[in-house]
Amino acid sequence: MPKLIEKSTVVEAAGNKPKIIEEFIGRINSKTTDVSIARMKSPGGWVEPGQTPEFDEYTLVLRGMLRVKSKGSSAIDVKAGQAVVVNRGEWVQYSTPEKDGAEYIAVCMPAFSPDIVNRDS
Repeated sequence: MPKLIEKSTVVEAAGNKPKIIEEFIGRINSKTTDVSIARMKSPGGWVEPGQTPEFDEYTLVLRGMLRVKSKGSSAIDVKAGQAVVVNRGEWVQYSTPEKDGAEYIAVCMPAFSPDIVNRDS
């Protein structure tokens, strides 16, 4: 039977500026461990610590530009209408350097958890 997700839960974000994470499906809002789906709203100049997550992350940019850095390659600028895939075990750092920030959807498999994101100290 289909299950309606009536609203999201706002989750605390890491980074140098306040970022809004609205989890629709995941460990907190729907008690789902296989996948998480969240809408992110990041301000201009936002940068989060690097991480080596134990999940695959699929990101679709809806508005603005998301910069994705990885070790051993140059940064990728993902613009509205584009997507990026980051595989588990790969070091990555996300930021929104443009003035107007960005809005994007992040899908993590298995679901995001602070215990498996492995942020840099």
